[in-house]
Amino acid sequence: MRDTDKESGTSRRVTSKDVAKQAGVSRTTVSLVLNKVEGTQISGETRQRVIQAATDLGYVPEAAAQALVSRRSHFIGLILTRSPHHIATDAFLTQIMHSLIKRVRKSGMRLLIDIVEEKHNRETYLELAKGRRIDGILISGPRYDDQALEALREISFPMVLMGDIPGEDYYSVDVDNRAAARCAVEHLIELGYTRIACITNAPLSYTAAGARLAGYRQALEASNLPYDENLVRYGDFDPQSGYDCMKSLLDMTPVPSAVFVASDVVAFGAMRAIREQGLNIPADIAVVGFDDVPFACYIDPPLTTVRLPAADLAYKASDMLIQLIQGEEPPERKILLGTQLITRASCGSSEPDNQQRRANLDRSEVKD
Repeated sequence: MRDTDKESGTSRRVTSKDVAKQAGVSRTTVSLVLNKVEGTQISGETRQRVIQAATDLGYVPEAAAQALVSRRSHFIGLILTRSPHHIATDAFLTQIMHSLIKRVRKSGMRLLIDIVEEKHNRETYLELAKGRRIDGILISGPRYDDQALEALREISFPMVLMGDIPGEDYYSVDVDNRAAARCAVEHLIELGYTRIACITNAPLSYTAAGARLAGYRQALEASNLPYDENLVRYGDFDPQSGYDCMKSLLDMTPVPSAVFVASDVVAFGAMRAIREQGLNIPADIAVVGFDDVPFACYIDPPLTTVRLPAADLAYKASDMLIQLIQGEEPPERKILLGTQLITRASCGSSEPDNQQRRANLDRSEVKD
């Protein structure tokens, strides 16, 4: 709040000095009371006097001053482990960030977004953590080769993965990527497709990419269809990679009858390559994606895809991190969310458009 200066007639911000003067205490006392610092020898009467003075004056503590006293920045860091170009083309990521901002603000905190490319990740993570610029870290799209994760764990810095690393005990929120991919490919098999290619969403250093490829392979093997490495291509987050991968698959003889693309954004590029070749989707090649980004139902033909719970993923990950920042132990160390297969025209299904089929997430039915 701002008061009007009697001499100049201009407005000025109410400061802790003003509160201290009205309450008859020091500025240090004002800071300790308003920041709720524990273990201080301040009487209840004095606390009430400070609070009343701050209320009467409309005093709003400065964030920097709060951070100095509480040793918290009130910022959560969202670390994106890919290039700015890939982030700009990732429609699913925008859904995640929108939900994260809403949840973090609800807790009285703010979200700081940083892009950390592979060769600089360790130093950047530690700089953010040790410099107290953030109180905790959310890491989107974890990689097997990310050495910075262990460095953060060694200093007990609050950290939650949006994704997971098999065999590690990091706090994480994820979907069962393998079961969801298997469900998508099984749907193609049920429709009669047998020569099914796969384009991954990202290089296999990213954990989700490997899990989705494993689900594709499991679906084939469960139906006694051969897994052919020649039918696998490796995408890189963006439509261009999907376009290039699909062009390569179209050079094969015979061409695949269907393709599972482990990212809708990558699938958009693959669909363009198919159309440029003069082929029809799904009459010549069926396409199934992964994520169910907002554009998936508007592309021609509408894309059959696996729907990920973006809002729930963001909410649960940020909620888990806030608990860790507050010194609490989350009820679960690892959370696994469900997915849905959304069937549309791109795979030639005779089922009604937008019909939902829940992916089988019973881990006992997923063969290793």
